[in-house]
Amino acid sequence: MAKIIKKVVAKKAAPAKAKKQVKEVKKELEPIALQPLRGMKDILPEDQPYWEQVRRVTERLSRDYGFSRIDTPIVEFSNLFNRSIGEGTDIVEKELYSFVTKGGDKVALRPEMTAGIARAYIQHGMNVLSKPVKLFSAGTVYRYDRPQEGRYREFSQVNFDSFGEQDPILDAQMIQVAARVVQNLGIKAIQIQVNSIGCPVCRKQYKDLLVNYLESKATKLCIDCKRRMEVSPLRVLDCKEDKCSQVAVSAPQSVDHLCEECRVHFKSLLEYLDELDLPYTINPRLVRGLDYYTKTVFEIWSGSEEGRKSSLGGGGRYDGLVKMIGGEATPAIGFAFGVERIILEMKRVQAKPYRAPKPKVFLAQLGDLAKKKSLRLFSELEKNGILVAESFGRGSLKSQLRVANRLGVEMTLILGQKEALDKTVIIKNMISGEQETASAEKLIDLVKKKLKTDNVVVYHDHNHVAEPSQEQEQT
Repeated sequence: MAKIIKKVVAKKAAPAKAKKQVKEVKKELEPIALQPLRGMKDILPEDQPYWEQVRRVTERLSRDYGFSRIDTPIVEFSNLFNRSIGEGTDIVEKELYSFVTKGGDKVALRPEMTAGIARAYIQHGMNVLSKPVKLFSAGTVYRYDRPQEGRYREFSQVNFDSFGEQDPILDAQMIQVAARVVQNLGIKAIQIQVNSIGCPVCRKQYKDLLVNYLESKATKLCIDCKRRMEVSPLRVLDCKEDKCSQVAVSAPQSVDHLCEECRVHFKSLLEYLDELDLPYTINPRLVRGLDYYTKTVFEIWSGSEEGRKSSLGGGGRYDGLVKMIGGEATPAIGFAFGVERIILEMKRVQAKPYRAPKPKVFLAQLGDLAKKKSLRLFSELEKNGILVAESFGRGSLKSQLRVANRLGVEMTLILGQKEALDKTVIIKNMISGEQETASAEKLIDLVKKKLKTDNVVVYHDHNHVAEPSQEQEQT
């Protein structure tokens, strides 16, 4: 009887087991899309010198101007962006990557950095620090926007933010830093566009005036702008549709309707920009696309008046943001650059990318014992700040020397079986072809001496890695 029951159970279990095997087979056969998601891309080695140049320039300027580095999470609670950026903005309505976690939290991939930095400013009690609190950040942001040249769904930004000071001198300094970033990256022809959109007090009256005007032109507006007219009328001025741009030309200008405080603030900013000899244009249609902006807004554009122009980034004042998300009233100003747009422009104007220092020494090895010894020798050279190239794994000395020639090194260190046993190394001058044998113990000092004689920079010592100077970077 027990045998019969076992057979019945086995028969019942068989179909379930077969189904599981079919599912496993299907899972194994599921094709992998060998490409990133639409609007996202790989940054390949040949583009990395441009990225490295952006990193070096922005980080150096952030230090020079007194900014401290901060990094915030890529994922934040969705309502942080809904409240700060604005429910009626395109970013929140159309472009926010939002989802619910398995734990039920409503979260979103950050579409910009300032809201998260303001959240961190409140959470970590930075309001007690001496003012202004200057913060620098860099990283990826995400917007489900239509991909196009210079605009991706995953892209990188560099952010400069300053909290706790309302003096317009901070506005001028921020614009100065933004201009320096672009120019130090080799983009010399730039335009600075500035405007003031006022504070909540004077903006209410201006909004009413603007809405009345837009309602009279409603038939000439695009569908999106008809909706914006109700929720965020200032954004109509920034629309790229031709018919909306024509309507915006004759629209009331915010600078003509500023309260006394905002008017004085904007006037002082322009005087500071004049003092800095920063050429600027007042653009009455410049409003920026986020609800938290107040008073000063600005953008940095590339290109001359006659040639091709493109916006590289911008920012402005957001004096109400910290209070809006739960902190105390805190004046603040900041700006951001899109790294991809910057790099696209660098390539267009043929700006120089970062050039890493090239090794002047090549380490060649031949034989099993020499391979083992060469790993230690390579490590010792690296610890002493000597940039060394190698081709571990290549069998013949001839093929390794070909690599050394292609790299243009000045000397090759050759370690064979005999040298490994004798604790010596052959030093071959790749220019003259002369060779000499040195003891392994004295090799480091001898190589340093030869490199110093040939004016080759040793970049670091045992304990400290030092970046080459700005002059060395450019040569």
